[in-house]
Amino acid sequence: MSDRPTQLRYGTFFLSGLGIALGVAVLVSPFASPSPDGLNRVAEDLEFADKEHPDPPAKQLPFAQIFDGYALKGVPEAVATPVAGLAGTLVTFGLAWGAGKLLVRKSQGAD
Repeated sequence: MSDRPTQLRYGTFFLSGLGIALGVAVLVSPFASPSPDGLNRVAEDLEFADKEHPDPPAKQLPFAQIFDGYALKGVPEAVATPVAGLAGTLVTFGLAWGAGKLLVRKSQGAD
């Protein structure tokens, strides 16, 4: 007996989930708060934000050349954040899918 209908159903499920995640990333990201988040907020509240290293190690990473915070460099401001959300969602999905392929064993033999 073939598992093709089950595989098709799972594929539809995952593609639907990816489509919804991409839609949320692109359509909702422009409404993100411009207020500082996480450690940036704590640094401001505790008044040590001005003690930041002038050349932090994170700026040396390859993706730092492409992204500026939560936006893409060199892209008009109106689309920079949605495009960054799109890219981030695709990268996250790709990493999760790849990890799943590596970590989940294929079933051995026929059932």
